[in-house]
Amino acid sequence: MSVLQAANMVRAEHDAASPLAIRGMTVFYDQKPAIFSVDATFRKGAMSAIIGPNGAGKSTLLKAALGLVTPLSGTATVFGQPLEQMRRRVAYVPQRASVDWDFPARVSDVVAMGLYADLGLLGRFTGAHRRRVMSCLSRVGMEDFADRQIGQLSGGQQQRVFLARALAQDADLYLLDEPFAGVDAATEKAIIGVLQTLRDEGKTVVAVHHDLTTVPEYFDEVLILNVRKVSAGPVAEAFTEDALDQAYGGRLAMAEIDPVSVTA
Repeated sequence: MSVLQAANMVRAEHDAASPLAIRGMTVFYDQKPAIFSVDATFRKGAMSAIIGPNGAGKSTLLKAALGLVTPLSGTATVFGQPLEQMRRRVAYVPQRASVDWDFPARVSDVVAMGLYADLGLLGRFTGAHRRRVMSCLSRVGMEDFADRQIGQLSGGQQQRVFLARALAQDADLYLLDEPFAGVDAATEKAIIGVLQTLRDEGKTVVAVHHDLTTVPEYFDEVLILNVRKVSAGPVAEAFTEDALDQAYGGRLAMAEIDPVSVTA
C-alpha cells in the first residue's frame, strides 16, 4: 500500500460526518457493475471533481448517493446522517441532457422550484420569494430572462437557470452532474465563479467533470473513478499521471494537461 493510499484510508475513517460520505457503494446495470465497492469522502468547504473515462460510473455514484438509483450495496450519509433527514441541505443539478426542456415553464418558475422546502405543496408565493428568485437569477446573469420560457433558452442559459434553482435552496452541499457539458466559454466562466463563491462561503461543491485540463484550476480535491476508485484526495496529491493512466488505460495524451499541476 502506498503512503497516499494509507493517508486516504485514514482520511475516510475520520470524516464520517463530512458533507458527503460514501461507503462500499456498488451499483449494477444489466448484470454489470457500474460502480463497485466505492468509498469516497468529500471535505467541507471544498470543490471536488469526480473524473474518469466514459462508463466509469461518475454520474451513477452521484445518483446512488442521492437515492435516484438503487445500489446493490453500500451507504451514503450527508453530514453524518441519512439523506432523508438532510434533504434540505442538499442541492442537485442534473445533466442538462436528462431534462425535458419542452415542459412549459418560465425561467422564474423553474428557479422557484428550489423554494419547495419553504413553500411546501400549498405555500403562498410572496414578494420575498420573488426577490429571492431574482437574486439567484442575478447571481448567474439571467435576471433579464425571468419571464422567458425555459425551452427557448440556449443550452448554456438553461444550465445557468438550473444552477439558480440550486442556489434558491440555500443548501450546504451542491452536487452537479457535468455542469460544463455543452456550454459556451462565458457560461463556464460564470458557473465556475458562482461555485467558487459558494466554496468560499463554506459550502461544499461536488461536480462530475470531464475536462482534465481544468481540474487543477477549478478544483481543490479530486476523485478518480473507473468503476472502482483509483485515487482520491487533494488535487496536488491525487491527480497524478500514474492515477490517470490507471483510470484511462493509457489513452490519455498527458501533454494536453498542465505538467506543472500534475505530479508523477
